[in-house]
Amino acid sequence: MSVLQEISVNVKNMKQLHASLATRANQIKEELSQGMRKPYKELIDVCMGDPHRAGVKPLTFVRQVLAACLYPQLVDSDKLPVDVRQRAQMLLKACAGGSVGSYTATGGISQIVHRISEFITRRDGSAPSYPENIYISPGSQWALMNILNVLVNSKASPRTGVLTPMPCYSTSNLSMIGLGAVVVPYSLHEEQGWELQVEELHQALKSAKGVCKPVALYVINPGNPTGHVQSRKSMQEVIRFASEKRLFLLADEVYQDCVYGGKSEFVSYKRVLSEMGPPLSDTVELASFHSASKGFMGECGLRGGYVELVNLDPVVMKYIYKLFSKDSCAPVLGQFALDLLTNPPQPGDPSYPLYSEETQHIRTTLAHNVKRVFEVVNSLPGIRCQPVEGGAFGFPRLHLPPKAIQKAKEMGMQPDVFYCIKLLEEAGVFVGPGCEYEPKEGTYHFRICIIVPEDVMEELLRRLSSFHTQFMKDFS
Repeated sequence: MSVLQEISVNVKNMKQLHASLATRANQIKEELSQGMRKPYKELIDVCMGDPHRAGVKPLTFVRQVLAACLYPQLVDSDKLPVDVRQRAQMLLKACAGGSVGSYTATGGISQIVHRISEFITRRDGSAPSYPENIYISPGSQWALMNILNVLVNSKASPRTGVLTPMPCYSTSNLSMIGLGAVVVPYSLHEEQGWELQVEELHQALKSAKGVCKPVALYVINPGNPTGHVQSRKSMQEVIRFASEKRLFLLADEVYQDCVYGGKSEFVSYKRVLSEMGPPLSDTVELASFHSASKGFMGECGLRGGYVELVNLDPVVMKYIYKLFSKDSCAPVLGQFALDLLTNPPQPGDPSYPLYSEETQHIRTTLAHNVKRVFEVVNSLPGIRCQPVEGGAFGFPRLHLPPKAIQKAKEMGMQPDVFYCIKLLEEAGVFVGPGCEYEPKEGTYHFRICIIVPEDVMEELLRRLSSFHTQFMKDFS
């Protein structure tokens, strides 16, 4: 028997991301470490939303608490602030055997789940949150996969469809396809700052007729890779649409702490739904996702995320419990990270001054980077970038010369992949090609992470400007 013949057709349908770019980036790093001469001394990696990888320093309070949990002797010493030791002691007490090496309950450590619920209630004002509706997982994408597992019937005819934004975070689409779902794209309007317009949702439903049966609507707010932030009005329209079409609403809100400028404000889908009142607030089914990997904490490697479920049938909740049970539990340090994310130091706590200083520095850095990306990128010929209102990325559009597009086709590449490979080789800047996020056909983009130190961003923009100017000359 050949294993190849037995591989699921859904897995075969999963699009291969451009691993060759990542492989080449790693090769370049190795070549630089061995002293190979290049026009640059270091590779700048802004392909992923991984702040620590890019040079952003971890928050001291977070690492001190985790250190004390891993090495409990620190709890009894005077080497750490008293509130750090108290938090570590509280977290360890909640673990079986007082150890981070123990299994926890399926949905997460009870005390942490309750504290997440309290955080959500504070965030959303009058909208109550219930611990029994919250599941902690090894990252928000893991939770999304479990919820999709409930929604998607791979053997159904017609097949199950999920409405997703175009462009969209590539891993989410891969997860849906891997489960056997049909991705039904709805366009975000780039010229209007990547706005989500309900007319596009209606158009997406029409396109699904005869192809699949849509059961869910996936939204990302703040946007990835687009950097847009939805208005209350837009969210209300989306909720009414989901209710009218009987769609399950999947709200990816992992970048909720990253909003820039006075005109934008993050408001959760749960809060907007609650404020709209009955019957919508009692009937629209919603799953909201958050993570310790994103925002100011940036603890991607700890793998801690959660989902809160709203208005689900108790019978469905039993099946969701079964799905989360198969994974035993989320990593304990990831659960601790969520506790620290949702319950940071408060004024008067010994750790608060340093925590406030560090988070404010990150905020200032992000505001600087957002402004500089917009200014510099839009000053270059053949690139236009919409204002980044939130999230971790800019998504500039490339207006490439015909000769560059033709050259890319001759080499069997998408034009934006061709551009990104040359940027990597010639300038030592690693960005994500836009085609991975499936933007509007015939448009070319690249994704750039903005959660990096200021000096890294300035060097990146200097290299990008020099490279792009020469690229446009070479292919004019």
